[in-house]
Amino acid sequence: MENQAIPQKSKFSSTFAILVIPICLIVAHLIFYLVFGSASNFEPTGEPKVGNYFGIVYKGGFIVPILMSFFLMVITFSVERFITINQAYGSGSLDNFVRKVKSFLSSNDINSAIEACEAQKGSLGNVTLSVLKKYKSVASDKSLSKDQKQVVLQKELEESTALELPILEKNLTILATLASVATLVGLLGTVIGMIKAFAALASSGTPNAEALATGISEALINTALGIASSAFAIIFYNLFTSQIDTLTYSIDEVGFSINQNFAAHNKEKESAVLA
Repeated sequence: MENQAIPQKSKFSSTFAILVIPICLIVAHLIFYLVFGSASNFEPTGEPKVGNYFGIVYKGGFIVPILMSFFLMVITFSVERFITINQAYGSGSLDNFVRKVKSFLSSNDINSAIEACEAQKGSLGNVTLSVLKKYKSVASDKSLSKDQKQVVLQKELEESTALELPILEKNLTILATLASVATLVGLLGTVIGMIKAFAALASSGTPNAEALATGISEALINTALGIASSAFAIIFYNLFTSQIDTLTYSIDEVGFSINQNFAAHNKEKESAVLA
């Protein structure tokens, strides 16, 4: 059942990404043209009203709604990753769970450790539960040597981890891409705006400081939106990467403890047989 649930989560993440990107583009364009581009934001001459930032942003050009969609994507994917990673952490503290499992393993109480995994849930609980069930299975298998049993346990740990971790890392590449692309698109919008401003200044024949200042401020709107989107994307990407690293470390720690306990327990059995 757990292995079936993991592909379903992966499918959901893929479908979510496919839907979110066009939806954010549509929503951003609707906000840009219907809200920011509303006639109430402008003078009869077509210039933004004094102090009306919606009108000023609208004058930033066609790149602005693209940057707005980037910002919406960053927020949406960050919320989705936050929920997914929090679920992966399970129902309790990771440190407490690791200590509890190690304590049960030290006393060779595998059943209690399994119960703790079922209560914890999440990625760490699922991986540990899978390995402990394999532990019970190979412990009673007399056809395998001690070394073969440890290889089986290690393989189970690697396979279980390989199933869980890609779900956590999914869509992080989108955040990483937005962190780079948003800044570049913002600069592109600024360059286009500056070209238009200087072209208008040149065609007028007489220097107009007010028109030039307005054109530059409109062009810089793109830079501001690009940097804001990029900054949020970088912050959330690093936060989620750190959380996944913590989870991965906990999985490795529990896996090492299980292998160590198995080796020690079998060594005691061999000593008892020899005695």
